[in-house]
Amino acid sequence: MISSLKELIDEPELGHTSDPEERFISSGVSWESYEALLVKLENNSHYRVTYLDGILEIVSPSIRHEKIKTNLGMLLERFFYSKRIRFVPMGSSTFRNKARKAGAEPDECYCIGEEKSVPDLAIEVVLTSGNISKLEIYRRLGVAEVWFWERNQFKLYHLRDNSQTELATIYPDTYGYELRAASEILPGLDISLLEQCITISDSIQAVDEFEQGLKADNE
Repeated sequence: MISSLKELIDEPELGHTSDPEERFISSGVSWESYEALLVKLENNSHYRVTYLDGILEIVSPSIRHEKIKTNLGMLLERFFYSKRIRFVPMGSSTFRNKARKAGAEPDECYCIGEEKSVPDLAIEVVLTSGNISKLEIYRRLGVAEVWFWERNQFKLYHLRDNSQTELATIYPDTYGYELRAASEILPGLDISLLEQCITISDSIQAVDEFEQGLKADNE
């Protein structure tokens, strides 16, 4: 992995790392340097970049991470189609707000209904812990719901404090988000069924069992 931010920006070729998953963190990074890095990585989807108050985090996802992300997106979109929910997939797009000093690239994200400047739902696959609070970043960006997939289960957070204050006053321990057992923006989704099917390694079997579960829910 690159050892410094300058080295990363100046590196002429950025390829896939041989390490399964690596993380680079740097503090005191200006917004201009952050944006310069985004330009450098514009055509390289291998890295995920996060920024909060001068702290920059770059993650090189592992193959396992990408498999989970792909399976998750595949199943979730099956749910959208089965329930006739209009959605706009936005993948790992970069969302940033200079005034609030925050930027993130979710593993998957979606707008429900019509396309918006900020997704309604952001999903993070967590295999190793990071030093940046993703929830605080998403609060500043105004993302309504954030899901974390960690240790084969979801933690769902719904935004309750989207004020422009420096610190959240509602649910301050979780940066303005309330931990929920079910999704508020997708109330018809059986989270336990989704958890069960994501862990199935055979993608066809995963889809079959997920769709069978959806049909059972409709009966």
